[in-house]
Amino acid sequence: MPASGVRAEAIAARLSAVGLPTRVEERAGFTSVEAELPESLSAESWREVLEVVAEADRFGLNATSLNGRTLWAVVRKAVPTTGDVGGPGYQR
Repeated sequence: MPASGVRAEAIAARLSAVGLPTRVEERAGFTSVEAELPESLSAESWREVLEVVAEADRFGLNATSLNGRTLWAVVRKAVPTTGDVGGPGYQR
């Protein structure tokens, strides 16, 4: 398993320990972790969740009235080049 997969699995395991159902998917350039968030989460659990996803290269939250809330985290398979240091939305 590539290093990104190991990191992603560790993130998923820690999110599962908080009680969140997770899924891990291998993609071409990264490994993604997604977790469904319940309607209510204690402040302590939120702190743990944020500490965990901070270990990823990118993370975010998708929230819709139809599908609820999904937390996502991405671990890149390769180290970013100098052209990508501004982040995924950065353009020169």
